[in-house]
Amino acid sequence: MRPIPPESLVALLGRWSAGRGPLYLLLATRLRQLIADGELPDQHLLPPDRTLAAALAVGRGTVVAAYDVLRQEGRLVRTRGSGTRVCAEAPDPGTSGTATANPLFLHLLDRPGDGVLQLACAGPDALPPELVAAHHTALDHLSRMSSAGLGYHPAGVPELRTALAARYTAQGVPTTQDQILVTTGGQQALALLARLLVAPGDRVLTETPTYPGAVEVFRDAVAAIRTVRVAEHGLDVDAFAAAMTRERPALAYVTASFHNPTGTCVHTLARRRLARVAERSGTPLVDDEVLAPLGFTDQPPPIAAFATADEVVTIGSLSKLVWGGIRIGWVRAAPAMITRLARLKATHDLGGDVLAQLSAAHLLPQLDELRRRRVAALRERHDHLRGELARVLPEWEVTSAQGGQTLWVRLPGTDTESFAQTALRHGVAVVPGSAFDPGRGHREHVRIPYLADPATLGDAVERLASAWRQGAAVR
Repeated sequence: MRPIPPESLVALLGRWSAGRGPLYLLLATRLRQLIADGELPDQHLLPPDRTLAAALAVGRGTVVAAYDVLRQEGRLVRTRGSGTRVCAEAPDPGTSGTATANPLFLHLLDRPGDGVLQLACAGPDALPPELVAAHHTALDHLSRMSSAGLGYHPAGVPELRTALAARYTAQGVPTTQDQILVTTGGQQALALLARLLVAPGDRVLTETPTYPGAVEVFRDAVAAIRTVRVAEHGLDVDAFAAAMTRERPALAYVTASFHNPTGTCVHTLARRRLARVAERSGTPLVDDEVLAPLGFTDQPPPIAAFATADEVVTIGSLSKLVWGGIRIGWVRAAPAMITRLARLKATHDLGGDVLAQLSAAHLLPQLDELRRRRVAALRERHDHLRGELARVLPEWEVTSAQGGQTLWVRLPGTDTESFAQTALRHGVAVVPGSAFDPGRGHREHVRIPYLADPATLGDAVERLASAWRQGAAVR
């Protein structure tokens, strides 16, 4: 196959350099959009580095760096002597240029058919009675108000901000209402922080593996993502601290409490160190506490408890403890940052749903009892899933989680992107490890949630075993 003529690719690229940031990232962003739109089809051969560079009137290093970004994402394959091709694993041509190709989000947008066990997305699928009661109480409260006002609260309804601040204070993190911003879930909290703190080309430091939603947010910000590995027993805190000092990123992101997907937890002394290094280096350190309530034992305080300055920012949400559909998240940060975030949020949605926020405010006093029941169920199902995997698939390497909702499992000698497709044909949807790695590594891993009832988990393991045996037959 002959490569696309450089003049044709230049025409497709259009005004690719009109944005802000390094040219190589702008070029990579536009090429990524063309691949996602199907304008650059699967296996299409792109022009050589020097040829495209001359056509774009840029240095060859710009094209090499742009191609390398997309190679790391799995969108391009570069082979010496064979050129640069669009990868067979490129995003679905039916998606738009701004859509995600991450399997986790694709399962939300295009759910598998009937009969498929859904192990791709991790979150409770049952409404707790406390939430229903809180909603009725909030509705009654709202109906009895003499004046509801306009209903626009960009920073959040005061009752909920006050209640969240009091909850942090009770955890040993003194907090006032003006340090809380209510968001539409933890995902919006992260997106607003990236929008505020990260310019195109800025470095962002994160763990690998990590939460795919964070990876998508940072890619959308056209950030240069740097990673530190999370090993079997948790984050390499020494390496992460060194990277904060060396890289001086615009933002550093960690899930210290029951990391997604490994379920590990950063211990108290390490949290203190992370807070101190963030302060010394001037790095905004975002501590994602969405999974913090789901620990099997008592967890350390948030990293913010050890901060003496304003660098540590905390994200929280009700999605994993209560129910994702309530869409209540928040940011705890310095008042000045909260004010800036509220201005950004106002341009997006003018403020969140008032009834949902009032429901959350009435629900907060009941969270401890709800958490006790939920954690007990999760621990039982964690142990059941581990036992089933050990019995049916003893060759898989499974590490116990300290909390959270998922097991991180290694399938030796297996590309789990292909295995996930085989598993889907056997009636179970899982997310391959590469979805959790900005560099598309961890290809021998898969994340398996333990949210379903024991019978469903057992059924899922049997289906996974059938897919594994089919794969073994062709390996």
